[in-house]
Amino acid sequence: MTIKVGYLLPTRERVMAGVHETGPILELAERCEAVGLDSVWLGDSLLAKPRHDPITLMSAIAARTKRVEIGTAVMLPMLRNPVILAQQLATLDQISESRVIIGIGVGQDIPPNHKEFQAAGVPFEKRVGTLLEGLRLCQALWTGEPVNWDGRWTVQDGVLGPKPYRPCGPRIWGGGGVTGALKRAARYHDGWMPSGPKDSAVYAEKWKKIAGYARDAGRDPAEITGSAYLTLAIGDDDVAANARINTYLSNYYNLPADKLRKHQATFAGSRDGAIEWLQGFVGAGVTHFCLRFVGDHDVNIPLAADVRKWLNA
Repeated sequence: MTIKVGYLLPTRERVMAGVHETGPILELAERCEAVGLDSVWLGDSLLAKPRHDPITLMSAIAARTKRVEIGTAVMLPMLRNPVILAQQLATLDQISESRVIIGIGVGQDIPPNHKEFQAAGVPFEKRVGTLLEGLRLCQALWTGEPVNWDGRWTVQDGVLGPKPYRPCGPRIWGGGGVTGALKRAARYHDGWMPSGPKDSAVYAEKWKKIAGYARDAGRDPAEITGSAYLTLAIGDDDVAANARINTYLSNYYNLPADKLRKHQATFAGSRDGAIEWLQGFVGAGVTHFCLRFVGDHDVNIPLAADVRKWLNA
């Protein structure tokens, strides 16, 4: 089996630096495809972590590339009306000709996320139910058949066009590592994409649980893609690499880096150490990585391509 490697594009970082133009991001996506990477990824936030809208930017990337898969790491679907979201994602899936992967999450229980949900008019405490119902409504609309829906949203004989390129709609990968998230990925989604646990041993334990939950739900665990969102700072000086990753994380999330690294999967150190670390996740069940590199993209995009080669050697 080929191990796929994807690259997180710096939408959050560019906005933080006051650089709002999209041209450089699109060029990075093209370079990722040119060096042989399998996917490019974009984060999602309205106000908590300001950045470019992922759906709009994914459409531009889809129009400028031919092969690379394009995903969200991760989207908060419940911030959007699902009827509008279904139309947007169906159109995006047509533009990309089925290269879309929608990584989804529910958002951490922290004050900035509460404010973001409030601004979007979505009750934070009901976000899981909102997520699941919204996705079910999207999937019903993606059939192209008339939909009648009476729940959080009301649809009367609604027919969506266009239908997605992929008959059942874009692939959906669930994030999160708590029991509820594992069960959702096992029962409903096409893949699992956490930003933790912090090491491969815990990943393996949780992946085993997903397989069990999938079998309990009558699904073949082999139908579920094992993925992971990992952050790396690679350099020969371990102390300097750790300092870079700590600064990056604290700026990105406005939270202490030591707290973040307790539950996010991160690596700081040498190239050989990074390969060994990633191979541990492959052994635990990961077949598709979303890698977030700290530092210079001119260095890191070719490095990510080398990582892909070494993991598949």
